[in-house]
Amino acid sequence: MKKYYTRVCNFAYGKSSIKLVNNKINLPLNSNKKLSFSQLEIITRDSKKIIDLKDIKKLPKSQREKINQDLKIITKKNNNFSNLNFKKIPNIMGVLNLTPDSFSDGGKFNKRKIGLKHAFNLFEFGADIVDVGGESTRPGSKSISEKEEWSRIKKIIKKLGKKIPLSVDTRKADIMSKGVKIGIKLINDISGLSYDSKTIDVLRKNKSPFVIQHSQGIPENMQNNPKYKNELLDIYDFFEEKIKFIRTKGIKHNNIIIDPGIGFGKNLKHNMNLIRGISIFHTLGFPILLGLSRKKFIKDLSGKNDTKERLGGTIASSLYSMMQGVQILRTHDVNELSQSIKVFKELIKN
Repeated sequence: MKKYYTRVCNFAYGKSSIKLVNNKINLPLNSNKKLSFSQLEIITRDSKKIIDLKDIKKLPKSQREKINQDLKIITKKNNNFSNLNFKKIPNIMGVLNLTPDSFSDGGKFNKRKIGLKHAFNLFEFGADIVDVGGESTRPGSKSISEKEEWSRIKKIIKKLGKKIPLSVDTRKADIMSKGVKIGIKLINDISGLSYDSKTIDVLRKNKSPFVIQHSQGIPENMQNNPKYKNELLDIYDFFEEKIKFIRTKGIKHNNIIIDPGIGFGKNLKHNMNLIRGISIFHTLGFPILLGLSRKKFIKDLSGKNDTKERLGGTIASSLYSMMQGVQILRTHDVNELSQSIKVFKELIKN
């Protein structure tokens, strides 16, 4: 039987969006009238077509029923958690790398006083949550011991945990468990919960909110010629199966975020197709997180205009993603992204 995927598109924002929803032309994303859509792209493995919402009734019965089920999920309100407010688009996750070798800022903030100051700055300038990491997972990096990873982050987390909402960027279950005990509000596992077999037990026991990220391979080899049949649909199916799996393991809550993992086992074509089609993941019913900040796809596209911090490319792709309803943007440059969002929203609010 052919599988159909529903991607919402043709978004409106602000006052015009509210008017379109009230006039029953658009439907609100996650019950938020300020961001709504008027079209759907219906996708299969061998076809795609865009239709207006008003034309759903013209579809064959089985297809119409599937799309209406998807729309119930897409328009349903997301519950807030981990200091993230999903009525607001986007939330910002600030990056605090306490590592000597992260791809962009390794060694810059791994001294305790500098790290603490940077965390407070990230929060002051607009981060809703700060993501603390003690192990680099950039392409080509190698795993470090749990002891070493914990030694890099424990003092910072203890100091900040009661003052700033924190997530922990780790693949290791014991670090997740220790972090939750001293104030961590969200688990961000780039391995899609697959690196450590104890992870599911920790998440279930603590009822912790968490991010499921898609990665193909492991950091040591994930950029060695990654391949997909259809990256957008393959990764959608990955999340669908992963959610089914965690439900069988006793995790019943919906405090879950999905992250397609830009740059994690993807080439330029894969990354571009994922960002362009990112709104397909709203059909899963969970908030979407994107890490676009300073990624290699910006270098690949900009050529001679590449810069160390890749701020222009980060902001451009972030604003595009915001207009596709992405609820959380993970970034190194919180102040600059916050500035761009404020200006952009003012320009399009009418």
